[in-house]
Amino acid sequence: MNPGLPVAKLNKLVSLHTLALGAIAIAVFLRLVNLGSREFWYDEVLSLLLATGQKNAYQTPGDVPIALAQYLPILTIPNESGFGAVISTVKNLLLSLLGGEPHPPLFYLSQHLWLRLFGNSEAAMRSLNTLFSIGAIASAYSLGKVVIGHRGGLLLAAFLGLNPFYLFHSLNVRMYAPLVLWTTISATALLHLIEKNTTSKAKYTRRQKLQWNILFISAIAAGLLTFYLYLYWVVALAVVVLYLDRKHWWQHGLRLGAGISLTIPWILWGGIKQIRSADLKRFGVIKDAGSAILIHLQDTVKTLAANFILGDWVTSLPTISIVVVGCLAIAFFMTSSLKLWQQGERSNLTVALILGILPLLLALILDIVTQKSTLNFGGGRTMIIILPGCLLLLTLWLEKAISTQWRTLIAGSLLLLYLIIGFSDYSLRQRSVFHSIAQLVTKQAQQPTLIAMNSKAWGHVLRLAYYTPPKVPVMLLAEHPANLATSLEKVLQNEPQKYSTVLWLESENPVWSKLKTPAEIEREHNKIQQIISKEFQIKYNQNITGTMNLDNFTVKVYNRSAKS
Repeated sequence: MNPGLPVAKLNKLVSLHTLALGAIAIAVFLRLVNLGSREFWYDEVLSLLLATGQKNAYQTPGDVPIALAQYLPILTIPNESGFGAVISTVKNLLLSLLGGEPHPPLFYLSQHLWLRLFGNSEAAMRSLNTLFSIGAIASAYSLGKVVIGHRGGLLLAAFLGLNPFYLFHSLNVRMYAPLVLWTTISATALLHLIEKNTTSKAKYTRRQKLQWNILFISAIAAGLLTFYLYLYWVVALAVVVLYLDRKHWWQHGLRLGAGISLTIPWILWGGIKQIRSADLKRFGVIKDAGSAILIHLQDTVKTLAANFILGDWVTSLPTISIVVVGCLAIAFFMTSSLKLWQQGERSNLTVALILGILPLLLALILDIVTQKSTLNFGGGRTMIIILPGCLLLLTLWLEKAISTQWRTLIAGSLLLLYLIIGFSDYSLRQRSVFHSIAQLVTKQAQQPTLIAMNSKAWGHVLRLAYYTPPKVPVMLLAEHPANLATSLEKVLQNEPQKYSTVLWLESENPVWSKLKTPAEIEREHNKIQQIISKEFQIKYNQNITGTMNLDNFTVKVYNRSAKS
């Protein structure tokens, strides 16, 4: 039997054009149906707090219980009337970014506007980024079209739409979905402007030239005001200019300069203050040369694995699995590049490599020079700017290096792989940790309840407040792990008989306040258990796990014993 016959039948049944359009439709559908399918994770609730302009109103819990419902007002837009009050809230938002938040203001300002219009539900908060991501998919089509052609544009849009990493960040209230939009728009606009200089000028009207100039300058400014590491992308665009259109470098330099100059007011007023207050100590210095090589290589491989293949699954998989997948990605980049070079696609190949690999190399070089490990921070999301370039290389390989007979089958298989990884991320992984805790609290709704938690992290505190029904009488005692036993003992002694139920939340990762050794953890755990057991009997015990150790808790519910 001829193995080419089934492939030929497949090509007759489904064209590559239809396949790409179907994948794009599925990508949009997945975003819409998953807007509210999971609860906020740690950083998302911080984005919500910053977007309300009330970060400075947040008070870290002390050593006495506080009503959990008191935190709810700062997770919504404050009650205000008049234009002056609105301006005051926006001013507070900008000022709050200067106190340790390492990101520019554009993302938070856009979320603030969206919050005013649609409220603070999960679906409402995520819908803006979803719109940005759909815009990025459309922009990816334009990028692929200017490099490869119409079908290449559709394929690139399909790959970006179903890419598991971008699917996750399209439904994540952080700045990474719009960052990809500014990335694709700027690259598309630049390539059109270069094409205008290097081909028949009659192809572009004066109006079209003006539009591409405005889009390019605006995308550069928006990217830098969304994420400081977008600067790597600006450098990559400058290299593209030098490679494709060195003759007109000064024109493109003026455009880049115009985009950068639009960010100067913020940089001078806020950016410098943010840099001075940035917590760079979290990235420890790597002194041993041998260890440094391994760490830098591992960071590079893991970043490629997350962006190109695995998506948010990297927060749950073993390191060795992630490294293996990352090595497979590198092997693909090398073999596909060699094949495209042999096919004579050297110009387009070089552009794809500049856009997809150069920003990663710049970040790696900076890590090597500063002896730090920042490249894979956040599971690779800080390097999401490489995603369009990497997918452009994939699309170019399919269009130019794969025979027509096999192109549809291979493209369909890759899109199906992306769909399976992305769909399984949302259907198989637990993302309702604080819903589960809230349900346990609600069962005690008629009784005064004390939540004792070994973490002061505001991502933990605010999610407890967000998901716990406000009418349930709940007090929160949130303390560092080393201090929780002492504070809890004082509370139960000073206010005897006040609480009918104690819900003990033991976080696996208290954030910034972990105990140093297993012996210390066990000692404090036993202290708390002894203190609660004096007056309460355990009723319920459960381990609740999320997609990362920030969301892993041991939950124990104690009811007051009859004798006390």
